[in-house]
Amino acid sequence: MRQLKPAFTKKESALIRRLRTPEQVQRWLRSLPYNWERRGETLRSFREVVRRGEAHCLEATLAAAVILEQHGYPPLVVSFESQDGIDHVIYVFLRRRRWGAVARSRDAGLHGRKPVFRSIRDLVWNYFDPYVDFTGRITGYQLVDLRALGAYDWRVSKKNMWRVEQYLLKIPHRTLRSSDRRYRRLLERYRAYRRRHPRRPVIEIYPGRHDWM
Repeated sequence: MRQLKPAFTKKESALIRRLRTPEQVQRWLRSLPYNWERRGETLRSFREVVRRGEAHCLEATLAAAVILEQHGYPPLVVSFESQDGIDHVIYVFLRRRRWGAVARSRDAGLHGRKPVFRSIRDLVWNYFDPYVDFTGRITGYQLVDLRALGAYDWRVSKKNMWRVEQYLLKIPHRTLRSSDRRYRRLLERYRAYRRRHPRRPVIEIYPGRHDWM
């Protein structure tokens, strides 16, 4: 494990020491309440996530990047573009030449993935089916190294980090081509499930869920 940076508080350092693997970080993030931003939009750092005890998808991704960076993992994230403008961001890691992910979401199917994917594209495809709801459909993706932000403090700042969001929105994304026929089939399946179960998490209709973390 790399030496903890002096900027970390005792509480943060203890958490980092305890969460040494992506699987442990995923369990911790799942234990936190989702940040519904009821008092206004936020983009909090790892420090603020720990202090407030909640996180939305990008906040959880940044927190995972900070924690796992201290254990030798590079701070890599994948940004998804959706046809409805409701994008998603996940933290990604490489283990034995296979990609996995750590993530937090309002949707049950958009959390982390086991490190079983040969490429980032394969990993993204595993998110395609559960991304389809009434409006969503992945149209693009891009792998990003957060160290490209240079001296900008995305790790422990007490301020909202809108620059991170803007950076992810502006970078070119790779197009993820998919058939309209497949999309319409998934959309109808989702609508049918929601008619039967208006509030239940959507899980059992996805055959690829055995690769979910």
